[in-house]
Amino acid sequence: MMNVLITGGSGFIGSHLLEELGAAGHRLTNVDLRPPTAGARWAETFRAGSLLDRDGLTAIFSEVRPTHVVHLAAVAKMEARSLEEFAANTEGTANLLAAVEAAGNVERLIVTSTQHVRKPGSGAPTSDVDYLPYKLYGESKVVTERLTRDASLTCAWTLIRPTAVWGPRQLLLAEGLWRLMAQGRYFHPAGDPVVRSYGYVRNLVWQVHRLLEAPRPAVDRKMFYIADGNMRQLDWVNAVARELTGRDVRTVPLPVVHGLSACGDLLRGVGLRFPIYRDRLENLITPNPVPTEPILNLLGPPPHSMADGARETALWLKAYYRDGLL
Repeated sequence: MMNVLITGGSGFIGSHLLEELGAAGHRLTNVDLRPPTAGARWAETFRAGSLLDRDGLTAIFSEVRPTHVVHLAAVAKMEARSLEEFAANTEGTANLLAAVEAAGNVERLIVTSTQHVRKPGSGAPTSDVDYLPYKLYGESKVVTERLTRDASLTCAWTLIRPTAVWGPRQLLLAEGLWRLMAQGRYFHPAGDPVVRSYGYVRNLVWQVHRLLEAPRPAVDRKMFYIADGNMRQLDWVNAVARELTGRDVRTVPLPVVHGLSACGDLLRGVGLRFPIYRDRLENLITPNPVPTEPILNLLGPPPHSMADGARETALWLKAYYRDGLL
């Protein structure tokens, strides 16, 4: 049995990780600013704590004495004015690393970065430190990675870069793309050839679990993109749409989508919402495959298919919308 401390265990990925590790019987501590909302069964794992409170964090480590640590907590937003808005990712990671080293009993550490340490469409990295960050969020996670690499850690550590993570309790998609689908307002560029990397959340936490248990030489001082693999974007969109609405999404010729996105920018400029605008279109038409072979070669294929994930996600979404949140 592992004694696992998770930072950010109340969030989307963290709540699923609590379920994955809890089902295996591991001892769990969730350090977060807020308690988990995914179920009262995990309430006893919660310890209120901030990454920016170094002394408080060190005290929790001293009391809990974890053998394994998964660092998920972060500020994850794409719009910001300065790097200071990501103090939890920079100063907070430094505090976490100091607490790990001071504890003296941590055997394994997983630190979560992001695929956005490289700009979408920039191609495969030439090395693990070949950075081309996307926006300030990506820059903050470059700092996260560099702090981890430069720390004087005696435990085995692993960096992970999740890609496009989806599944039940993903509120950003539930209130964005998936809500538009459910309302019949979503349309997609016709003939979309874009390939990207997606990760069903239950597969992601399965991969994290296996990394914690893998032989030390296979994971120590390594970096892995965490995902199911690279796939055609339209296949993923349609998989969820079919389960949610019973049909594929509507497609519109790309020149028409370009025109609609220009209209969307004008409407957003006067405070009105529109399903498509230039930033969203640029995201839609930019391929972003990543090297997923290392994680798949190490752990093998994840246990849940895209069809399984789409079905479970649609069931959760229907309940979520039925509760009046559509």
